[in-house]
Amino acid sequence: MRDALSRRVVAWETSACAAADLVLTSLEYALASREAAPGELVHHADHGTQYTSVKLTTRLVRVGIQASVGSVGDSFDNALAENLWMVIKTEYIDGFYNSRRIQKRLGYLSPIECEKRHYASRATAEQPNLKPRQSALIR
Repeated sequence: MRDALSRRVVAWETSACAAADLVLTSLEYALASREAAPGELVHHADHGTQYTSVKLTTRLVRVGIQASVGSVGDSFDNALAENLWMVIKTEYIDGFYNSRRIQKRLGYLSPIECEKRHYASRATAEQPNLKPRQSALIR
C-alpha cells in the first residue's frame, strides 16, 4: 500500500496467492503505522476479488476508509499501485525508496522528507493564535 500524498510505501505483504487475507494483512500494517482519522483515507484498487471481498469492504467501513474502485478497463484508481510494482523490481522499499530516493514530483524530496514537511506545516497551521489582540486605539 502506498500513500498517494507522499508516495511512501506504508505496507506490503507477500503470498503465493492474491486473497483477501493478504490485502487485510497489509491494511492492518498500514493502519498501525499511520495516524489517520476516519474519513481521511481512500483505498484505491482494481476489480480483483481480493479488493471487492466482503472481508475487505467490511473492514474498510469499520475503520472509516472510503473504497475507490475504477470502472473496468481504466487504470486511474490503480495507477499508483502498478507504478509501485515497477519500482519494487529495481529498488528497496525501506532501505532506499522511502528514506533516500528523491522524486521530482515531490520537489526533489524523499517520501519520508515530504511527509515530515507536510505534517510540520499542518501542525504549524493548526496552532491556535494565543497572542492577545492589540487595540486599534493606542493612547
